[in-house]
Amino acid sequence: MTPNALPSTIVSQPRRVERLIVGHPTSDGAGVKLTRVLTQDLQRRLDPFLMLDAFGSENPDDYIAGFPNHPHRGFETVTYMIAGRMLHRDSAGHEGLLQNGDVQWMTAGSGLIHSEIPQQEAGVMEGFQLWLNLPARDKMNPPWYRDIPQAELPRFTTAEGVAVTVIAGASHSVTGAVTRETTEPLYLDLHLPAGTRFEQALPAGHNAFVYVYRGAVSLGGQAVPMQRMAILANDPGADGVRIEASADAKLLLIAGRPLNEPIAQYGPFVMNSEAEIYQAIQDFRAGKLG
Repeated sequence: MTPNALPSTIVSQPRRVERLIVGHPTSDGAGVKLTRVLTQDLQRRLDPFLMLDAFGSENPDDYIAGFPNHPHRGFETVTYMIAGRMLHRDSAGHEGLLQNGDVQWMTAGSGLIHSEIPQQEAGVMEGFQLWLNLPARDKMNPPWYRDIPQAELPRFTTAEGVAVTVIAGASHSVTGAVTRETTEPLYLDLHLPAGTRFEQALPAGHNAFVYVYRGAVSLGGQAVPMQRMAILANDPGADGVRIEASADAKLLLIAGRPLNEPIAQYGPFVMNSEAEIYQAIQDFRAGKLG
């Protein structure tokens, strides 16, 4: 999309940084090394988001085994590939190849079994996987899946030269690739050249955070270094976020409307009660997922 001249100020009272989070190095799948940025203890604070994993390595031993068949029920996954090639297959008959800059949005709903296997034996594999909760009424909906090629992701560039990819929600009148009525997720990938700033209006009740994956930025005078997540405070009267970069920086800005529902999680199952978790396990063991 062509750049449009945007107002120099659209946020009158920016949110402050409530706290900075350092991710936890871990492994998942068949030994894929990653950093868990949004951990289970933050699920209530960052409702409706359940997890954010960042992965990135040029060592194939860190990623080559991938994520063999595993189940999901009760939430959505958003996989954003910065670099690399990953093949997805699931028990609903879907198959797709994620490549540089592509997004996969998968609604697990009532349940499916899928795999994510790297299609490279060398080079960089880098990206993110975000887990987004589903409201109780939608947790048993049929699974849904969409691959969004890099070329089809809505984009715009601000007058200052900030490049914005709108994966979900809407920013500066540009609607993203996916929208959700209940959780209203906003998912932006922002590339800020040195000396620029970016402002985004946010509803006061939405939970929001920033994850910096290149360079460093400043939010309300608070420095946010690379590989840190900044949880944005829900201060009364705050109407958005203002991000400033003194050097080139890249980051994710993610926000959404909280569900304020009980969260019961057992590994790859996220429901509202222990009874529903037990049922998910039974259904998985009985071969009823997908």
